[in-house]
Amino acid sequence: MTKFDPTSLKFNDAGLLPAIAQQHDTGEVLMLAWMNAQAVAMTLETGQVTYWSRSRSEFWVKGKTSGHTQRLIDMRIDCDRDCILVLVDQTGAACHTNRRNCFYTSVLDGEEVELLKPMNQPQP
Repeated sequence: MTKFDPTSLKFNDAGLLPAIAQQHDTGEVLMLAWMNAQAVAMTLETGQVTYWSRSRSEFWVKGKTSGHTQRLIDMRIDCDRDCILVLVDQTGAACHTNRRNCFYTSVLDGEEVELLKPMNQPQP
């Protein structure tokens, strides 16, 4: 085993890399967000998934304001070291639209189809 150093990851010119969040026990892909080296380190240190908000230019601890938290189960690095997969235990909605995941729109035969309603509405 080798001690992990977050700065060994390959960040883009903005110092960020994509982070895919996946529910650890079902495999459901929940969302994609961005992390910098400090967000990776904070996530590993606290066990609460922390992203870098590009729109607010600040750290974003998932669920800090909404209560829809992501508890880290495992962090995996892709083969090129330029993307990470965070396996999480998601509480509540992962998407800011109050849906379980951010991938709720499908394109079928050239038409967009909404697959998930917000969690406060009955699911199809």
